[in-house]
Amino acid sequence: QVQLVESGGDLVQPGGSLRLSCAASGSIFSIYDMGWYRQAPGKQRELVAHITSSGGTNYADSVKGRFTISRDNAKNTVYLQMNSLKLEDTAVYYCNAGVLSTTRAYLSVWGQGTLVTVSS
Repeated sequence: QVQLVESGGDLVQPGGSLRLSCAASGSIFSIYDMGWYRQAPGKQRELVAHITSSGGTNYADSVKGRFTISRDNAKNTVYLQMNSLKLEDTAVYYCNAGVLSTTRAYLSVWGQGTLVTVSS
């Protein structure tokens, strides 16, 4: 069993900052790519940021220059630093990881989501 738990979602004013964390635990042999996605009601889930095991990153155009994804491999944790938040950033944010389990099964694992609300 492998699980991801997100934390850090909150209510924040436009222009504010927030840092999300996602910690993986369970029967993990290794973790490959990790990413952050978001979804608002009635809209499709979209990729926000992605990071490889070696630290390579890519971002959605809408968040480039404002968000930074990082990871701590020793802690099996991925972070999303969000600055200059806008109203349209409001969504439930989910983390995802490609995990090789201790049984050598490759799993795509999702967290439960954490709500970010940007409002004045």
